[in-house]
Amino acid sequence: MRLLITGGCGFIGSNFIHYMLEHYGPEWITNVDALTYAGNPANLAGIQEKYGDRYEFFKADISDVKQMEFLFTKHQYYAVINFAAESHVDRSIDAPQAFVQTNVLGTSVLLDAARRHGVKRFLQVSTDEVYGSLGPEGKFTETTPLDPSSPYSSSKAAADLLVLSHFKTFDQDVVITRCSNNYGPYQFPEKLIPLMITNALRDKPLPVYGDGLNVRDWIHVEDHCAAILAVLLNGCAGEVYNVGGDGERANIDVVKQILSHLGKPESLIGYVTDRLGHDRRYAIDSSKALAELNWKPRHRPEQGLAETIDWYLANEAWWKPLLKK
Repeated sequence: MRLLITGGCGFIGSNFIHYMLEHYGPEWITNVDALTYAGNPANLAGIQEKYGDRYEFFKADISDVKQMEFLFTKHQYYAVINFAAESHVDRSIDAPQAFVQTNVLGTSVLLDAARRHGVKRFLQVSTDEVYGSLGPEGKFTETTPLDPSSPYSSSKAAADLLVLSHFKTFDQDVVITRCSNNYGPYQFPEKLIPLMITNALRDKPLPVYGDGLNVRDWIHVEDHCAAILAVLLNGCAGEVYNVGGDGERANIDVVKQILSHLGKPESLIGYVTDRLGHDRRYAIDSSKALAELNWKPRHRPEQGLAETIDWYLANEAWWKPLLKK
């Protein structure tokens, strides 16, 4: 079985490639990534030497029709798993056009190529941010109306609708995962958890938006990878699957655990002006995935976060060069 992985040098994509090659041989993987600022080849250092022809890499832009046509004629792929995305909310506020280009147009190009070349399944990796913001109670289900708040989440919602339209119009085998906030190794240091870890390690201020009480449902990236594989193999065509870690925590509590684990003072915390359109709370109902896919998250947030902090402590040579980007 050969998989075409897009965005495989990013945080979640690279973790998925490690997960598949380490645990599920003899899959073959073609990784295509444009290597923008968050696409880091160091995430997959040594993988070519370890797995040989089971892994290959192409630098290409998923919105480039000619480049994608070349890739789709090179192999017969069992599935496309689309991780490729511009994904940082702050950057989408500053430059929304790049998010439309990659997240919407790129997804459209991939869908068309996959359909024309007989790819069995197209898996779109999306986000719970397409649902907007929750009040103090309740959780997002797969039938929650889409209500995105930022250019980033709007571009992901648009891509999701494109994917579902190909199922309805062309009977194309597509599935969508919508996941809560990921954490774990190889996450670019602009995101909350690695930013706080790397700042704390350098005794720099930890910028916390607003009052710090925005709530997110956290999931370890390895649990997310396991869910993606379960959806790839056993999900029903045309369906959406929510994937959460059952780990709701306020941002400030996450920051305080990081400081405590590192033995750093809470005086490093600095509250800053809140992000525009900052959703107050996310919470994912994963009962559909739990019931239909024989999947459940294994990492608890406290344990998983402690392991993640220790990974950044042990891998300074990985993250320090990224602080310049």
